[in-house]
Amino acid sequence: MPSDVILYCFEGFELDPARFELRKDGRPVPVEPQVLSLLLLLVANAERMIDKDEIVEKIWDGRIVSEAAISSRVKSARQAIGDDGKNQRLIKTVHGRGFRFVGNVRSDVVRAATPSPNAPADGSTTPVAPERPSIAVLPFRIVGEPGPYDFMANALPDELITDLARLRYLFVIARGSSFRFTSHDADVAAIGATLKVRYILTGSVESLGREVIVRVELCDTRSGGVIWNERYRGDAKDASGLRASILASVVANVEQRIPMHEAQQARLLPDMQLDAWAAYHLGLDHMFRFNRADNLRAAELFRRAIDQDAHFARAYGGLSFTHFQNAFLHHTDDYAAEVVAAKDLALRAIQSDALDPFAHFNLGRTHWLDGDVRASIASLEHSTILSPNYAQGVYAKSWARTLAGDSAGGEDDVLLALSLSPLDPMRFAMIGTRAFAHLTSDRIESGAALAEQAAYTPGAHRHIMVIAAIGAHLAGNAEKARKWIARAEQGGTKASASEFLRAFPFAEGHAREVMERALLDLGL
Repeated sequence: MPSDVILYCFEGFELDPARFELRKDGRPVPVEPQVLSLLLLLVANAERMIDKDEIVEKIWDGRIVSEAAISSRVKSARQAIGDDGKNQRLIKTVHGRGFRFVGNVRSDVVRAATPSPNAPADGSTTPVAPERPSIAVLPFRIVGEPGPYDFMANALPDELITDLARLRYLFVIARGSSFRFTSHDADVAAIGATLKVRYILTGSVESLGREVIVRVELCDTRSGGVIWNERYRGDAKDASGLRASILASVVANVEQRIPMHEAQQARLLPDMQLDAWAAYHLGLDHMFRFNRADNLRAAELFRRAIDQDAHFARAYGGLSFTHFQNAFLHHTDDYAAEVVAAKDLALRAIQSDALDPFAHFNLGRTHWLDGDVRASIASLEHSTILSPNYAQGVYAKSWARTLAGDSAGGEDDVLLALSLSPLDPMRFAMIGTRAFAHLTSDRIESGAALAEQAAYTPGAHRHIMVIAAIGAHLAGNAEKARKWIARAEQGGTKASASEFLRAFPFAEGHAREVMERALLDLGL
């Protein structure tokens, strides 16, 4: 039988510990769990001041957090109940010591309701860490008459569970639980509620004579909507090759599509309701726009995520990425400080999660900024060992190999990256890498065409415009080369050979000679 619990009431608000809910005039008020936990701590102890040490102990489980993180949570708590730091009508700051709830609180005894699914599992008011996006892979259904390749209906999902588990940001339900359901079950919302997952991957296998058709679908369990689907066809004789290509494609698409979808969901939330994961994914959305303003916004969101979760490896990686961009694209004048920050944050990401390929990707790219291409290749290879289908890691390794003079190996890698993630936000850089590989191996016409394609691809920045100018120059089109230099300098920063070669530290040899001669001819 449910026991009686206390309901805290003040100024039309009800704070319900049993349901882990704040209500205003009977209607739920959206509040993120950490802020709600802080409100409960303050309101339940309105007779005394709560010092900062107790707040850290109760709200952050004793983890080290910054003063800014505490202030941010207090600010959000005040906003939720119509208070602010200037008036401090309900939550008073005791300077240098802590906080106290000074509103008039009435404690009503009521029959406990069923706990909210947002409440911590142990019934305490301390929130759990922000939840990673979660996914269940269901066994695929067999379409049509039974065939010799029906085994793929279970084999593919089984292997996908293993491969998706390598994506460190994603929580993957084990086979023993997800295989209790099948793709025949149409109610993804019900399955999601049972397994407590945000996403479900379903599919089908069909044999048509000598052909095998596999369909895959990624669904959001909250809305029931389809986020992505794809159909794969192949000769039954090459079932193993088809299987490998499906696995690589599905993992690459999940790696890309879920963060994009999470960012879309986060954009619908007011800033005060962004938890660590929402802030991180929204940060990714800004990070991949490759301009100064969005880079600053991304950094702000990643810092917010770290303030809420000091062990959030991917947020440290994202923040490292923004400092890399500041140095690489000359967004700030203090190049050395940005390089140090990018490297330190990448190392923090690795310390938080040594198995996260994104962390090693960021560390590998910081070595470019030091001109240490060998160290870069080592880190990027580690990234792709951890996640062989991580398209951006494969691309970055291709770039490093090209800088080291291995044009053939670099092109092999970049072609794989493009096949793994054909709609990647860094597609322009992938195509630019192919252009480098062609231009530095005397395939001038194709290299110039690829360089121009890269420059026209969304996201392309001014270094890509300079590559297009180099391609046009080497192909003998001086007018087009001048046009691309003008495009590169539209932001007011003059293009220069020294800046370009600092961004792309080619090893001594033929490739560097080609670049230096072209830059000199272009007057840079």
